Amino acid sequence: MAARGAGESSAETLAPEPESAGDSFVAAGSPVNVLWMTSGLGCDGDSIAMTAATNPSLEDLLRGCFPGMPPVIIYNPVFAYETGDEFMRAWFDAAAGKLDPFILVLEGSVPNEEINGDGHWAAFGIDPSSGEPITTNTWIDRLAPKAAAVLAVGTCAAYGGIPAMRNNPTGAMGLRDYLGWDWTSRRALPIVNLAGCPVQPDNITETLLCMVLHLAGIGPAVALDEQGRPERIFGRTAHESCNRAGLAEHGQFSETHGDGRCLVKLGCKGPVVKCNVPTRGWINGVGGCPNVGGICMACTMPGFPDRYMPFVEPDLSARLYTTAARFSYGPVLRYLRELRIRTTYDVEPAWRRRSDRLETGYSEPGSRAA
Repeated sequence: MAARGAGESSAETLAPEPESAGDSFVAAGSPVNVLWMTSGLGCDGDSIAMTAATNPSLEDLLRGCFPGMPPVIIYNPVFAYETGDEFMRAWFDAAAGKLDPFILVLEGSVPNEEINGDGHWAAFGIDPSSGEPITTNTWIDRLAPKAAAVLAVGTCAAYGGIPAMRNNPTGAMGLRDYLGWDWTSRRALPIVNLAGCPVQPDNITETLLCMVLHLAGIGPAVALDEQGRPERIFGRTAHESCNRAGLAEHGQFSETHGDGRCLVKLGCKGPVVKCNVPTRGWINGVGGCPNVGGICMACTMPGFPDRYMPFVEPDLSARLYTTAARFSYGPVLRYLRELRIRTTYDVEPAWRRRSDRLETGYSEPGSRAA
């Protein structure tokens, strides 16, 4: 496949710094490099999911199948056949300013290395001067200021996700929590939070394509919502797009799995979750959680998983929703739903931030608090 290894040559001719968002940031014929770090605290699930994308497919991106699109080279450990120093060369070149322009992609949450004790939480590659591992945080510090754009893939990278849940020992957080929510790239672009656990495959390739086209000067920047998610993808709740939504508005709720009615009473969080999977499906328009009878577990939301547990039991909003559905429709129901999203579900837990203390509630095994 065309995912290129670090041992191959990169473009040396760089475009001048653009003066407006409509100018190309890529010299004619030069590639856009994608440095994809899987060394956050995560499972590589987003990399694996992307291989199932069909619209556009990963091959579409790598082959430059769209008019005006520059070549795309993806450096990802999951796809690469190079190993060791041969693979790491691209990362050192990027840190030295020799690989330009590039999109920095992080998969997995960012650990708090200020509380790592005598070791480290996550690392990638070896520092040739010291022989010690280079932490994920160090790579972010080196590469983010030089990146043309930055993408946090998956809820772990975007908001901390499962590694950042209460009582975790690592102080994990999302990329914006680490760099700052006002941080922008040298192209003045904010971090794009592409949430999901994992991200729907086509959402990954579509977002990468939009970012590449913008850097080439032939497309707009990705429009983001208040949580840094692409508005085009996360503009509606899962419930708004679900084919069971009409049943809910008529008060028809499943009591057991498999009866085909709305799943809210079984713990589905669709009414308060921003997600397009019910519309887009999972692979080639087929599948997706509620489409196949599974509840929405809120994996695209900043408060996931803490604010949605236990997963398979209806929470207060579900009980209010199922009751209100019998008596109110339209504006009143939407207002209550959006209010709940803004005040509860679109809010990250307070401990996900940079700090010199561990504030997740974790205590050492064997301690009195444990």
